[in-house]
Amino acid sequence: MKKQTKVFISLSFILISAFAIAQPAVTAAKKTSSDITAFEFLMKGGIFLIPIGILLFYSLIVIVEKYRYIRKMTRYNSSLLAEIKTDLSSNNFDQALNVLGKDKTAFGSVVSEGVLSMDRPYLERQSNMEKVANIEVGKMEKNLGHLGLIAGIAPTLGFIGTISGVIKIFYSISITENVSISNISGGLYEKMISSGSGLVVGIIAFAGYHLLNGMIDNYALNIQKVSLDFANLLRQKNGNKAQ
Repeated sequence: MKKQTKVFISLSFILISAFAIAQPAVTAAKKTSSDITAFEFLMKGGIFLIPIGILLFYSLIVIVEKYRYIRKMTRYNSSLLAEIKTDLSSNNFDQALNVLGKDKTAFGSVVSEGVLSMDRPYLERQSNMEKVANIEVGKMEKNLGHLGLIAGIAPTLGFIGTISGVIKIFYSISITENVSISNISGGLYEKMISSGSGLVVGIIAFAGYHLLNGMIDNYALNIQKVSLDFANLLRQKNGNKAQ
């Protein structure tokens, strides 16, 4: 939780700083020549930018946190099985588990379960390893569903903000009977900011969701290979006898 808070504060500082030093985004109407900052420009999008901004911060926190976690847990040591081969051959299982315990990855956890299940039948041992692999995948996928949800909610909030703004514009026209192009376009461009912001947040969440899931799918494929190599290692240890 402390790590998430630090990331949130850092992201907030970066975004606020970016808004503060940004160059003027647009010129004001004909009546004034003063410039407005990017932050002031965004704030014209209305109250719906508040939940959209919250969703952006949360999406970035989840993406950064899960990326670091998944990258750490799926880092594969190609010499992992070679390091325990001698210990398995001499039935020194405690030493093999000690070596695997130093490997703080999802691969080490799965192979450790295989060593702990050495006295079990082959199918049961493979089933146990598969269960551990599924548990590791579950940990990696935790909160990822939130990104998929945000990818759909953020654009919708943006559209609602724009529609509500358009309704207000036409309501104002019906009251004042002022149908000037400047009045309509001025209010409309401000409300379109809400839609644009929602789409940007949705794209970020959507891209993060699929990129992180791609990393998890890659792990699921590699762990199948590791499980097969482990089974072959045991087969060689027992002189090609049935496991």
